[in-house]
Amino acid sequence: MLTLAARRIGSLILTLLLVSALIFLVMDVLPGDPAAIMLGTSASADTLEALRRELGLDQPLPVRYLQWLGGLLTGDLGRSYTYDVPVAGLILERLKVTLPLAVMAIILSVAIAIPLGVTSAARRHSALDYLGGVVSQLFIAVPGFWVGLLLVLVFSVSLGWMPSGGFPGWQQGVLPALEALFMPAIALALPQAGVLTRVTRSSVLEVLNDDFVRTARAKGLTRRAALWRHAVPNALVPVITIIGLQFTFLIAGAVLIENVFNLPGLGRLALQSLAQRDVIVLQDVVLFFAALVIIVNFIVDLAYLWLDPRLRGGAQ
Repeated sequence: MLTLAARRIGSLILTLLLVSALIFLVMDVLPGDPAAIMLGTSASADTLEALRRELGLDQPLPVRYLQWLGGLLTGDLGRSYTYDVPVAGLILERLKVTLPLAVMAIILSVAIAIPLGVTSAARRHSALDYLGGVVSQLFIAVPGFWVGLLLVLVFSVSLGWMPSGGFPGWQQGVLPALEALFMPAIALALPQAGVLTRVTRSSVLEVLNDDFVRTARAKGLTRRAALWRHAVPNALVPVITIIGLQFTFLIAGAVLIENVFNLPGLGRLALQSLAQRDVIVLQDVVLFFAALVIIVNFIVDLAYLWLDPRLRGGAQ
């Protein structure tokens, strides 16, 4: 198992290097000159050239990539062209909004999907199973931003129960901050809950037909005990895969929801950086998203080994 983990870590590092090179190359070929955007169209050629030298944009592409990579390894993510502040501080500040939002959304998604998927599998072809299928399909079909707008109209505009948008900051208290994130988390969670419900139902149905479940029933376990003690734990491997992918999607793909609710998160920062041609911020945020996906997938792989002894045996 340790050998397999070491190989996965080596693969993780190599993948991060390749992804960083690809991101840097793509950002370099984007149209627009950061110096011209910062100084405006009326700037003289000498002023533009001086600013390019100051920003290091006059260096060859390999040199700039190695300088950027060296900064990443030492924790120096560069300085924003637009805000003139360290990029690391910008990302950490926006992560205080996006990360709790993603955690709340994944908790809501799991809390809805696991019971609904397991119940649908346990009562296959029943009215409850058909109702669960309709609900999950509805969650998948409805766009998250539309759910967000509907929640604002109902609970903010009509009823006045929840704030319609914005984020007060954690310094104003945990409850006001969580209240501001609650409706965005619901809007993010419902589509993911629909997908996770269908995966959970299919996985549990597949396991219910295995011999060990029938053996557990033959030994005297009730149907409910056999389901939750034996079937569900063995059906979690594909479910955990989806949860890991969903968590990274909720962080990287929350840009629409953050704009609907006017939340100062990472997705909104990436969109603003793209509009302002702030390349250093954009490439750092994109690399953060990519690294998060790779690292979460690595954690999911390790979780496989913990959940399924057969995989540990194969690794040895």
